[in-house]
Amino acid sequence: MNKTKTTEIILAGFGGQGVLFAGKLVAYAGLLAEKEVSWLPSYGPEMKGGTANCSVIVSDTKIGSPIILKPNILIALNLPSLGKFEDDVIPGGIMLIDSSLIDRKTARTDAEAHYIPATRLADESGLKGLANMVMVGKLIRESGAIGYDFTLSAMKKCVPERKKDLLEMNLKAIDLGYNFK
Repeated sequence: MNKTKTTEIILAGFGGQGVLFAGKLVAYAGLLAEKEVSWLPSYGPEMKGGTANCSVIVSDTKIGSPIILKPNILIALNLPSLGKFEDDVIPGGIMLIDSSLIDRKTARTDAEAHYIPATRLADESGLKGLANMVMVGKLIRESGAIGYDFTLSAMKKCVPERKKDLLEMNLKAIDLGYNFK
């Protein structure tokens, strides 16, 4: 029997943390893997410094709606985002939490929580501002939603020409998260 898979991901943090870019990267990696994808940003007037989030769906089958009510996976880059979305994660889902900026544990015992000091890891590795990519690396490792090679190929397509000098740093940040234990 062929088992299809749909992964619904909410990425959330402060405006300026690269949440939307990370979601775009995940969606593009899904496209390269020949999956059905949806990317729905939400940032409104609070974009710089307020909260921003995006919903990404990667599926083996057609996607009926880009709206995610109960994500399989939450990537929370700040405390307000964890507070807003942690109760929505499905039982058995995954929460990837930037423990550099979030000083509490989730109360959820029915979901898998990973505490990654993404901001600290990025800063200490000379990759300041790339905590989002550290979290994408961890997403690849923990979810199986997108492949590592597809993500690296997607990064090469998503980084605009004017920022090509940042490509290697982004790839290093992904590796940092992917290899974080």
